Amino acid sequence: MMTLEDIRNDAALLNAVDWEMTPEEAVRLYLEWGNNWASRSNYVIRSRDDVSHYFVVNTWGPAPTIYFIRRSSEEARELAEIPLPQDLQARFLEEIGHNKGVYAVQGEVRRWLQEQLT
Repeated sequence: MMTLEDIRNDAALLNAVDWEMTPEEAVRLYLEWGNNWASRSNYVIRSRDDVSHYFVVNTWGPAPTIYFIRRSSEEARELAEIPLPQDLQARFLEEIGHNKGVYAVQGEVRRWLQEQLT
């Protein structure tokens, strides 16, 4: 698995990150090909060569964890697993009502992650 440093040092990969991609949008784009008319943008998956790189926060484990995902129409691969600082974990869990799930990276978590990658 990659580290934050690996991602930070790969300019091409950093430039490929879609900061607006959500887990729901990824499913719609890559798994529900017939449902592409209502996109947040006009982005449509046209072939197997189309991929997206994005981050999510997964709360199914013992602590909220950021995953860096490479998604194509054939697979979703976790490229990195990034732990959140304890204080950020607590605030994130409070924000989502301590629910289990996979969430878009936004707000304070997104700002923290972007700072780590600069």
